[in-house]
Amino acid sequence: MAYNIIQTDKAPAAIGPYSQGIMVGQWLFVSGQIGLIPTTGELKNNNFSDEVNQTLSNMWQILKEADLDIRDIVSVDVYLTDINNFSRFNEIYSLFMGEVKPARAVVEVSALPRGAEVEIKCIAHKNGNY
Repeated sequence: MAYNIIQTDKAPAAIGPYSQGIMVGQWLFVSGQIGLIPTTGELKNNNFSDEVNQTLSNMWQILKEADLDIRDIVSVDVYLTDINNFSRFNEIYSLFMGEVKPARAVVEVSALPRGAEVEIKCIAHKNGNY
């Protein structure tokens, strides 16, 4: 099946052998994003909240590049290095997502690239607004 690579300079460049996103038909698969600042490639790690906001912004920029919106997200996977940040993450995530409530998993992991505290990936469907 043919696919299109989604790439934008408004999200950080991939730090490995992968694409920011892959569009297959009407489906967009966004690779795991961490809180890297697109212009510098540095981790925005002033605090957990800033890092989460940057991570969500990076994901959103990839959605925009594929002409998709937050409402098109159908599934989200979240990786936290400290599950004690779960409540704070939910507060920020809820503000970002608004009324959109896709399927989601949140798991604790021992480490993430570049020392990040959070990584988020998602799947979206074009015209999948619910």
